[in-house]
Amino acid sequence: MVMEKEWIKPVKRISLRDQIYAALKQSIVHLDLKPGQRLNDQLLAKKFDVSRTPVREALKRLEDEGLVETFPGAVTRVTAINEKGAIQLLQVVGTLHVLALKLAFTHLNSEALNQLSQHNEHLHNSLSKRLPEAAIAADTQFHNVILQAADNPEIQIALERMTPKIRRLELIKFKSIHSVISVQQHASIIQAIKNEDLDQALQLMEDNWSTLGTLLLDQE
Repeated sequence: MVMEKEWIKPVKRISLRDQIYAALKQSIVHLDLKPGQRLNDQLLAKKFDVSRTPVREALKRLEDEGLVETFPGAVTRVTAINEKGAIQLLQVVGTLHVLALKLAFTHLNSEALNQLSQHNEHLHNSLSKRLPEAAIAADTQFHNVILQAADNPEIQIALERMTPKIRRLELIKFKSIHSVISVQQHASIIQAIKNEDLDQALQLMEDNWSTLGTLLLDQE
């Protein structure tokens, strides 16, 4: 019975920390928590109705991912958006998505292709309505279909750490960088998969991410 209690307590605590981490991360990525904004662990603990321990653990995890930073005097702030760093990360992110497509290629069946088309349609609609968060969500869902088919959790873990820094920059520059070119590139990727043309699909995926990098650089 003692062993059972020892197993239950850590699971509950870690789950709570993860929930707080996810909520704060989403707020940072969506710019609800602004770059440079101070984060007070005591106030956050009251907001989440928890002790300060899981909040501190969540903030430490976010600090490890470069989304918050702690200064002398225990002052924690949301990190500023590092455009150069985001562009450098984008190069790595693009490479990982190309690898994911290579691993997933033979597993992308008709159901997966339908999902890709639906997410791309949602992306087009969101761009047309100038809805940045909806557009980025649709783009993420498009690529997640391929990531899931790749069945390599290490790729997903790496992307979960890197992509948020890019998404913040995308949201800030949304009006300047987002156009239907991404929708067109996605459609071409889908067609290449249907044609069973791996080389073309990989090149198109690389182009998709390099185009985003070019657009972000052009708007600096």
